[in-house]
Amino acid sequence: MIVGVPRESFPGERRVALVPASLAPLKKAGLEVIVEAGAGVSAGFPDAEYREKGAEIVAARTDVFARADVLAQVRAFGGNPDAGSDELAGYRTGQIVVASCDPLAMLDADRQAASAGVALLSLEMMPRITRAQSMDILSSQATIAGYKAVLLAADTLPRMFPMLMTAAGTVAAAHVFVVGAGVAGLQAIATAKRLGAIVSAYDVRPAVKEQVHSLGGKFIELELEAGAAEDAGGYAKALGEDFYTRQREMMLEVVAANDVVITTAAVPGKKAPILLTREMVERMHPGSVVVDLAAERGGNCELTKPGETVEHGGVSILGPLNLPATVPHHASQMFAKNVTTFLTHLTKEGSVVLDAEDEITAGTLITRDGKVVHPRVVELLDAAPKA
Repeated sequence: MIVGVPRESFPGERRVALVPASLAPLKKAGLEVIVEAGAGVSAGFPDAEYREKGAEIVAARTDVFARADVLAQVRAFGGNPDAGSDELAGYRTGQIVVASCDPLAMLDADRQAASAGVALLSLEMMPRITRAQSMDILSSQATIAGYKAVLLAADTLPRMFPMLMTAAGTVAAAHVFVVGAGVAGLQAIATAKRLGAIVSAYDVRPAVKEQVHSLGGKFIELELEAGAAEDAGGYAKALGEDFYTRQREMMLEVVAANDVVITTAAVPGKKAPILLTREMVERMHPGSVVVDLAAERGGNCELTKPGETVEHGGVSILGPLNLPATVPHHASQMFAKNVTTFLTHLTKEGSVVLDAEDEITAGTLITRDGKVVHPRVVELLDAAPKA
């Protein structure tokens, strides 16, 4: 079977789905790889490197779509609704598409993918189980986002992060507060600590307290009864507006005492919960910085504007989008490792086999044989208003 890697068409997307190092394990599994010319250049992987590892470089994008039995993309149509609409016409019946595609939010795109006859495997839906950890793009890319969020904050903050004792006086360390101690939050804690900041963090899951402490952060405990903060698949779930209201009230003083606040709370397929209100921002010192990693889902801060930096009362609120694409080399390496492991898991005797009895396959398979087959997506489609 042939795995095709097209150049990403989403605006500003610099990652590539497979890197040259991916080719050896795929070839060992019996898969051939074709790559659209220039697909990896923005991430620092020239065509010559792919060619050296055994890939065929294809000049025409349409040829990649026409020849590939499996398409490996960073963003398929649902995750790239504008430019990706042209790609939809290039899909063919029976073709397998492995990519991120935002299936819980882009329901119409799910229907269209089903109509195109492709078997769509959404990498965001990877089950949170031990044997699928090496295939989890949300975790690998969140690592990049958490790291980069701290760099953005450090660059924007009009003071340095570390404490310095100099002949010109002592410079006090910056205080950084991270809301959400998932993968992105933990990486933000570690990065801010390495830069010398005094770091604290909060999460609705008390179990992460030990992880925060292991990275040198202080865990902020709020006396709140959250209930289960994760669904059966291991992903964050919404906790209800009453909980978020009480949480915001208790966080007011904590936020005001920090120079930087980094928020990371996102729920798949839903608008991000508001954790930082206008009142909280107005209590922060002028020059303080908020970096909202949930900006793509509307933001955790009431004042966030996705893709923009907002100034409010001297506080900068950053709403960055697609941060992994700003570190494309390592983001691509990690993404490609996830995809390669996933493809080799699916491959039997040189062919990608979709076994509905396999938990990993069933968890990621969105469409097949002209139908939407993922139970969670089907449930959302049934509940959606009919046109």
